[in-house]
Amino acid sequence: MNGAVEALNKNIKRIIEKMTVTYKDWHEMLPFALLAYRTSIRTSTGATPYSLVYGMEAALLIEVEIPSMRIPAESKLEEAEMARAFNARVRHREFCPSDLVLRKVLHIAPDSRGKFAYKYDGPFVVRKVFSGGAIILSDMDETENALPVNADAFKKYYP
Repeated sequence: MNGAVEALNKNIKRIIEKMTVTYKDWHEMLPFALLAYRTSIRTSTGATPYSLVYGMEAALLIEVEIPSMRIPAESKLEEAEMARAFNARVRHREFCPSDLVLRKVLHIAPDSRGKFAYKYDGPFVVRKVFSGGAIILSDMDETENALPVNADAFKKYYP
């Protein structure tokens, strides 16, 4: 164990030697040398000591104040992954004006009928279809609902 500590101290000493002008101010550079050592990738593990201890990469203070290119790129990658996962599960439904549809009932409060409660409500008539998947409906008695709703909660009704 003592040999590992000596090897660590030797590496930190080399880093401090490169950072200091006079050897009297080495203690001022010690936090920066430790940060450099802890955030550099080790060839033996393929990871940084910081990530092995804390489970994530270190966010440098300059990256917090001024976002680097890495942070927006990672967020775009995460958004693309979430969109791909969502689109893989969503059924895209196409409706035309004057189609009859059923609306899925969202049971927010527990229904007394339990599993025998109605799953769909309707029928409704599609009045207008938008490109993003939203539709405007009306009741069978021609009373139009003003708010557009997403087509995910509907299925075609075949009388």
